Formats: sequence, structure tokens, C-alpha cells
Amino acid sequence: MSDPPPGKSAYAASGVDIDAQERGLERIKRLARSTVTPGVLSEIGLFGGLFRPDLTGVAEPVLVASADGVGTKLAVARMAGDFSTVGRDLVNHCVNDVLVQGALPLFFLDYVGAGKLEPDQLAALVGGVAAGCRENGCALLGGETAEMPGFYQPGDYELVGFVVGLVDRARILDGSRVAAGDVLLGLPSAGLHTNGYSLARRILFETMGLGLRDRLPGDPQRRRVGEWLLAPHLSYLAALRPLLAHPGLHALAHVTGGGLTDNLPRVLPAGLQAEVRFGSWEIPHPFRLLQEKGDVELEEMFRVFNMGIGMVAVVDPAALAEVSKRLAEGGQRALPIGLVRAGDRGVVYDLGLTEPDGD
Repeated sequence: MSDPPPGKSAYAASGVDIDAQERGLERIKRLARSTVTPGVLSEIGLFGGLFRPDLTGVAEPVLVASADGVGTKLAVARMAGDFSTVGRDLVNHCVNDVLVQGALPLFFLDYVGAGKLEPDQLAALVGGVAAGCRENGCALLGGETAEMPGFYQPGDYELVGFVVGLVDRARILDGSRVAAGDVLLGLPSAGLHTNGYSLARRILFETMGLGLRDRLPGDPQRRRVGEWLLAPHLSYLAALRPLLAHPGLHALAHVTGGGLTDNLPRVLPAGLQAEVRFGSWEIPHPFRLLQEKGDVELEEMFRVFNMGIGMVAVVDPAALAEVSKRLAEGGQRALPIGLVRAGDRGVVYDLGLTEPDGD
């Protein structure tokens, strides 16, 4: 049996540096402190995070929890050498997932796994998480870091998050109020958000041979590949929070993996379907580019990508004008993209409209 090098522990010799992890943890603690909200009762480092929610005015509190990851968007961040934005993506994605049920986020926990944890990259990842938490008004209550050489490839990182939110039971949005005739209001996305990167990377990098600094061919906005791929996953909390108790807001659907095709049915009662009117919004140029160069069927495009719509609000037509006005006053664009009608639960695409040109 060989001995570890002088001055180096056996664990460090095997690829796990506990001292480096501790140095990274100290930086994480400082980041977490910047997200503290009144309910936080503990600091990072305990076995569990302590949080006391403010239940003032909440008749029947219900906790809503969700977990998600950034996926292969991390591969783009690694290529760009910039891990500072994906943490914000993660928080925004998770916050949207509880928001659609009417819940406001209370606290967040993260998990970072790697073959070798580099303190600077770890701080960049968690720094993005902390920034997302501050922007969404929730606390970074705890988390976990794992260094697993031989399991993760060199330079690879895994980033996963968990959010817990709170909603009064009477205000839960579960789709039960959705009715035939309701209008689908689409809230624009900023790009891919955190879904579809495996296919997008194959088309852009392998099929088209582009690099991160190349401009997207034909893009009216002249965006670079890396700029578009790393565009942030938007949080819709600020725009929708004032409307969560509005009687005209019947449901919300976060458009993530599965696109409009798989996510809209999640908030539809049996016997109702969503009719999405193709051409009622301008599909951003990069999605058109992916479809053309990747030879992807339109049906698959709507299941893999968000196609420019990151959130859908299902609204009573009698309240449409007021809801649209309040969204606009909050700086949020919203476009009628279809309606709810009787039929088998699912999504049908009305191709009768001519799709507009441009981006």
C-alpha cells in the first residue's frame, strides 16, 4: 500500500480535498447571509436549515415544494468559462414552478456536485443562486456540495435546487376553475430558459459548426450563439404576484421541458383542451434557425422548446382587459395565443393563421 505524499491527507490524495471544500463553504456562508429574510433562524453549516414562516393573514397555510436542475445548460457555461448565471436560472425555474400553484417562495436549497470543486467556480455557481434568491425574495437556507472524482468528469458540475413556497389553501391555483372560452395569455421567454439544450447544442455546434462567439445566422438582433444560449431563465414572480388573488386568473402553466404541448394540459380539467393559434406570436428567429438547420418537425419543436413563450396565464375573458393592463403596467408583455375549448385534454394547434415574418 502506497502512502500519500508528505503533508497530504489520504482523502486528498484520492481526489477529495476537504480543506478546499471548507474554504469554499466560508464563501458560501457569506453569500447566504446576503439572502436572509425575517423567517431565517439559522446559518449555513447546521445539519438542517431553520425557517419560521410568517402566517399572518393566512387562514390555511399550504406548503408547495419543487426541485429541478439546470441540465446541459451547464455544458454551455463550462464552454464559456462563466458559471455566474446558471444559479439564477435555477432559482427562477424553481420559483416559477411553485408560482403557478399560487405560492410565494420562502426558502431555497441547492446541491452542487463535481469531480473536483474549485473554490472560485463554486462561488460563481452559488453566487448566482444567491442573486436569484435575493431577486425573488427568498432565503438561501442551506445546501450540499459533493466532490466525487471518477463519477463526474473533470470540469463538469451538477447544479440542482429545491424551493419551498407558501399559499393559502383557498388561493391555490390548480386548474379547477378553468372553463371553456378562457383565454391563453402567453408571457414571452428570454430564450431556451433551461430546456432543450442537448438538441440545440447538437444543431448549433455539430451540425452548423458554430462557436460561442459566432453570430446566429440571419438573426435580426445579431446575437452571438453564447449570448443567446446563456440568456437567463426569467422569473415571472414580480409580474404575476399582484394577480395571484385575482378571480379572473384561473390557472398558470410554466413552459419548461415538454413545451406548450406537454405543460398546458397539466392545468386543464378533464374534457377541456387548449387551442394554441400558430402565428399569434412571433416565434423568435433562433428557434426558426434550429428547426431549419436541424430538420426538426414542427410538432417536435413545440415539445422540446418553449418557442418564445415561457409562461401561460389562463384568464377569464371577462377579465382579460384588466389582467392584460395590469401586466403591462408592471412591464410584462402578454399576448393572447389561444383559448380553452371542449375536447379531449391536450393541446391542438390551429394552423389557420399566417405566421408573421421577422423576429
